[in-house]
Parts: sequence; C-alpha cells; structure tokens
Amino acid sequence: MVKTNQFMELALDEARAAGERGEVPIGAVLVLDGAVIARAGNRTRELNDVTAHAEVLAIRMACEALDQERLTGADLYVTLEPCTMCAAAISFARIRRLYYGAEDPKGGGVDNGVRFYGQPTCHHAPEVYSGLNEVRAAEMLRGFFQGKRD
Repeated sequence: MVKTNQFMELALDEARAAGERGEVPIGAVLVLDGAVIARAGNRTRELNDVTAHAEVLAIRMACEALDQERLTGADLYVTLEPCTMCAAAISFARIRRLYYGAEDPKGGGVDNGVRFYGQPTCHHAPEVYSGLNEVRAAEMLRGFFQGKRD
C-alpha cells in the first residue's frame, strides 16, 4: 500500500501542475513492474485538444516509450474517476488496474454514468480501486472551480 500511495502522490503532483497551467487539475501516472513509465496532467486547453485528458496523455506516452499499443500488466493512478472516453482508452490499452481518487458523479464513466466496464460491449475491464486520496483530490478540484467562480 505504501507504493500505491506514492504513485497517487505523483498523480496529485501532476494535477497541481495542470491547475497551475489553468487546466482542470487532474493527474495520471502509469506504472509497470513497480516503475513509473508515464505521468501527465490535463492539457486540453494548452493543446486545443478535447482528448488531451491526463489518462489519455499518459497512455500515449507509455505506449510510445514501450513501443507497443497495449499496456498489459500496467496500473494507472488518476486523481479523478475517468470519463467514458478515458475508461474506453484504459480498456483498449488493457491496463490491469485502475486506482482513482475522487468520484465524478456528473462526468465519471467507471462507477458513475455509463459504468463502461459493466457494459456487455466492454472487452477488457481493469480491476478498479477508488477513493485513494479522495479528499485531497476533491479539494483540489473544488478549489480550482471555486477560483473560476470568484
């Protein structure tokens, strides 16, 4: 569990950096065999790319680093429950385990919304563990959006 918390701390670092860039503060870290192979924060505004979510960017980086399209055996740590697009990317990449912090009742696609991994059309569902550093991840998001409203 110590390593799990360390990896989530790195994801929170990525989320903080995203927030400092004016992005929604979400971070992701991909781990294979106990080593970080990719880490990213949201960059949708910076790249003018609606698909530049932290999870998708981390998956792209890891696939490039490993020179392969699948990430079998890898674990993904993300600060917010993935949306449906990211849940699908996680499934297509064959990620072994998904760890996430805060739930997203409005935009989540794992334990909320469409519940992508529970659909009969989903070919691969990772093991899912929610609630890692949930309070800190949620507070970061609340603070970001509160700052936008002020």
